[in-house]
Amino acid sequence: MKLAALISGGKDSSFAIYRAIKEGHVVTDLVTIMPENEDSFMFHSANIHLTHLISEACGIPLTCAPSSGEKEKELEDLKSALGSVKVDGVAVGAIASEYQASRVQRICDEFGITMYAPLWHNEPEALLREMIKLMDIRMVKVAAGGMDESWLGRRFDEKLIEDLLALNRKYRVHLAGEGGEYETLVLDAPYYRKRINLLETEVVWIRDHGMMRVIRAELGEK
Repeated sequence: MKLAALISGGKDSSFAIYRAIKEGHVVTDLVTIMPENEDSFMFHSANIHLTHLISEACGIPLTCAPSSGEKEKELEDLKSALGSVKVDGVAVGAIASEYQASRVQRICDEFGITMYAPLWHNEPEALLREMIKLMDIRMVKVAAGGMDESWLGRRFDEKLIEDLLALNRKYRVHLAGEGGEYETLVLDAPYYRKRINLLETEVVWIRDHGMMRVIRAELGEK
């Protein structure tokens, strides 16, 4: 299939693209919805501006549309963006969110195209272990019990997964962050032609949650 992939820059949408390509699909377009605030019901927002750089890194054109972040208005914004690309289906990184999956499915049904969700109901620990072998993933936002400033900027590896397992046992933190416990940024993946190098970042901490904002980044050789 020719697919448009919803891309946030995080691990799930990025890995869905990897799975799509591996399974023989052609990802012709990336689609990003940029919420005006961080309280979007549908869309990852941390460092969303870097999807332009991700588009350059993998050589896939990007369609980018703003969204007010209003609960159902977000769906109209997504529908409008998807209506501008000519594809057979839409790749999404949903793992367990019925809210996200059902709404994207509704839009796909209206257009008569397929929703491709290769991570849907994958076992989270196994999925994370597969991801860290193939992608350079960084923690860029945390909002859960036991997650402090020291988590920001960490690369996903076996130690980080073990730490997440401990938080899951103690605080019920979802291993894949499906409850909004954390957000990520992918700096390199198998389909990137160049990797993303972070040049300047800042940490912003407000009450019980924090984010590592990327101020400057560039593409570099792999």
